[in-house]
Amino acid sequence: MPDVRTLILCVDRDDDIGFKAGIKEPAFGRKECLDTANKLALADPEDSDLNAIFQGIKTYDELKAKEEEVFVAVIGGSHTNMIEGDRRISYELGKMIWEHEITECILVTDGAEDEFILPIIQSVVDVKSIQRVIVKQMPNLEGTYYIIKKLLDDPQIARTFLVPVGITMLLYAIANLIGSPQIAVIIVVGALGIYLLFKGLGIDEYFNYAVISLRNSLFGGRFTFVAYISAILIGLIGIILGLTSLLEWYTAEQGVLFYLLSFIYGSIGYFTIAALFASIGKIIDVYLNEPTALGRVIAIPFFVSSVGIIAYGASVYVLAIATDLDFPLPGIEGVRIIIYSTIAGLVFAASGMYSQKYISKWIKKKYNRPQKSDKLRT
Repeated sequence: MPDVRTLILCVDRDDDIGFKAGIKEPAFGRKECLDTANKLALADPEDSDLNAIFQGIKTYDELKAKEEEVFVAVIGGSHTNMIEGDRRISYELGKMIWEHEITECILVTDGAEDEFILPIIQSVVDVKSIQRVIVKQMPNLEGTYYIIKKLLDDPQIARTFLVPVGITMLLYAIANLIGSPQIAVIIVVGALGIYLLFKGLGIDEYFNYAVISLRNSLFGGRFTFVAYISAILIGLIGIILGLTSLLEWYTAEQGVLFYLLSFIYGSIGYFTIAALFASIGKIIDVYLNEPTALGRVIAIPFFVSSVGIIAYGASVYVLAIATDLDFPLPGIEGVRIIIYSTIAGLVFAASGMYSQKYISKWIKKKYNRPQKSDKLRT
């Protein structure tokens, strides 16, 4: 029977140990974990991650007293981007497992947020137990008020809760000032709906990732920075013209799909150009810095063009067959356009697939070609 080597793991997903205490590397071993806890305690004595770290050390001492082969570690994620933080946790944990031949893990967490990364940990090592540390608070009203106050003082919670509420109230006040209370209600409900969709679908994480990528491309001197900025500006123009198109062809008798395609009719050309700018910039950077990965991105402009052409044809068709609109194209022309655009979109998609296959073969042939010295040795 193989030896059991247990890791007591404390996970700080939002990286308070790095953001507040300035600890950049994972802490491994009782001494390093205790030093990490002390530094975090001096930086923020009220942080709940402290209790998790001390609980991990306590569990380590208890198992060590039973003469078990046990280790303790603290790993931080990212304070600004959860996706990158989860990747870091997975990478650092994998190194620990490999270097110390860990066979099982006991996860110590201070709340439900850290337990979101449980599947990531389980993909690396077998989790035998989870210890959740809940800080005891005063049960009276004063204690409840204190807890709420501290939560609102937390920058992450403030960005998640206070900022959208503040923007919504500001929009409502502006709409009332211009004398349109009905529009104010629509704006407030629409803003809250968009925010909830963004949070529910996790789109905000991708926006954070895009901002970080944009910053890295700027400091790294990449061409994608110029391409992304151009794409953003063109995309904003597309949004404005899409809304203009929606107002131009708006009728109360139509449904949501018609309104969506009316918006697409005015904006899809600019969205397609913006996406082409971004993808071509990415291709240039990949070719200059990582040419072996060119096959993975070369097809993106073709697929973007394909989607844009088909979406434009669908929007023209819907607007053309609407009987109560003074659309410049008749219904039969709308049918022809959607047929032609669909065929063109499929041709572009097929061209992208062929280009990807051809470029991948070319790269494999170019960079995997044996050198002359290799041939002589064989």
